[in-house]
Formats: sequence, structure tokens, C-alpha cells
Amino acid sequence: MNGLPARRLLLVHAHPDDESINNGVTMAKYAAEGAHVTLVTCTLGEEGEVIPPGLAHLAADRDDTLGAHRVRELAEAMAELGVTDHRFLGGPGRFRDSGMMGAPQNTRPGAFWSADVDEAAAYLVEVIREVRPQVLVTYDPNGGYGHPDHIQAHRVATRAAELAAEGTYRRDLGRPHGIAKVYWNRVPLSVVEEGFAELRAAGAESPFPGIAAPQDIPGVVADERITTEIEAPRELVAAKAAAMRAHATQIAVDGTFFALSNDLAQPLFTREYYELVAGEQGVTAGGREHDLFAGVGA
Repeated sequence: MNGLPARRLLLVHAHPDDESINNGVTMAKYAAEGAHVTLVTCTLGEEGEVIPPGLAHLAADRDDTLGAHRVRELAEAMAELGVTDHRFLGGPGRFRDSGMMGAPQNTRPGAFWSADVDEAAAYLVEVIREVRPQVLVTYDPNGGYGHPDHIQAHRVATRAAELAAEGTYRRDLGRPHGIAKVYWNRVPLSVVEEGFAELRAAGAESPFPGIAAPQDIPGVVADERITTEIEAPRELVAAKAAAMRAHATQIAVDGTFFALSNDLAQPLFTREYYELVAGEQGVTAGGREHDLFAGVGA
């Protein structure tokens, strides 16, 4: 790609909707500021549970057409966030949603969980060498909460970052490129506790019949592990909520709360948090960055 913006951000996610829940504010902020934001989604989310009764026929155990529907939902979500570069790893449908850990779908042909990590990483290496991002955002080694596709996305993203920088690896995929900073998606424990306190205080006013447990939130860690905090103007927080609503088969949004298919309310976080795991922090020790590109040159 010629004429790339000075700042380039790559996010690697397992399924459509993961990006809007985890990084909607971040993506909208950097897109609005003119950075090049690239999203790579590893599966179509074919095994997801469907919330609207009128769309239940899309599910894997019925018509098995949920994946194609979620491709459209993702496109709508990216339009809300202002992100124009969104891709599927190896192309749409190259890797299939593996279902929850231990499910029979884990080992079905084409399941992402069963993919060879190096073979899958090669597709991402090509994207990295094309877009040449300075910053990569993905999950921690447990995928945030143990879903096999999230764990595999972490493995593939980490391996691809290594391979993309190797001068002798697959020169047909482009010139080598090293990523300056790698972040994991995180949520500080204090923010989770505050969000659930607000949910409990809402009581009967809560739009959902029940409340999720704090341990249901992926990537929760002690506050001191947070290196980076991203906030954005109110209109970009609204863009995150709109992007989440676009994933209507998977998410129900009501005000500052949302629920997945279990119909249990969770806080919709208006700030997003990260742990820097590779590269130099752009602030003095003990402080939090407020820019993923802090300390990074063009």
C-alpha cells in the first residue's frame, strides 16, 4: 500500500463482535484521527448463539448461515467506527469458528483451533508486511477467557509478528517489518467492580433480567498491570455502542449496559485498557500511557 498514514494500528480478533466490545472506542478514536486502522478477524463466528428469535434459523444446528450474516454485521459495525480496512484471516471462511472449549467443533475440518499456527500466521504476515503497523493489539495467552479461537488468535498474532520481522522468512509475502509495540486487551479490576456496582444499583431499572458475574469479563487484571488507558469524546463512545448494536445476532445494547446470548447484563466500558507486553512504554515508569503510539516514530 502506498501513501500510508504515519500511524498504523493492527488488531487481531477471533470473531465478529469481539473488536467492538473490546476496542470500539480505540478504533473509532484512531480512525477519526487519521491513523490507518486494520482489523483482521480470524473466523466468521459460525458457532455463535443467535439472540433475535426471528434469526434463530441462521444457527449452526439449523441453516448454518450465521457466518455470512455476521460478515454483514461486521461491515456495518466498521462503518460505525469509521474503519475501512477490515479483513478475514486468509479470506472469509478460510478458518471456521471452533465453538467453546471441549466442544466437538474444536476438531472439525477447518476449525481455527485445529489449524497449524505457522500456516495460519503466514496469512497475517502478509497483512503485516503490507500495512506495516507500529502497534498490534490482541489477546493474552488465555484469550481473555479461555475460548479456543481467542487463544489461537493470540498464538497466530504473536507468531506472525515474529515471522514478519525475519528477513529470511517468505520474501514472497513482502519486505520484513518489525512491530514496535504489542498490547493485550485488558480491563482493570477496579473498573469492573465499579461497573457492576452501577448495575446492582440500577436494580429494577436494569434492562436485562439478570446480571453477569465480574469473572465473566475477559481480560480482567489487577490495576497495576494496566499500562495504557484510552478514552475518547462522547460521540466516539456512541460509535462504539452503535457498532455493538450492529452485531445484533450476538449483542443486545441498552444504554450503558449490554448482554450477550445469556441475557445477563454487563457494563459497556467507555474507556478501554491495555497491557504493553512488547516494546517501550511511552511514559515514565508508574504512569499510564494515553496513546498506543506513545514513543513510536513513523
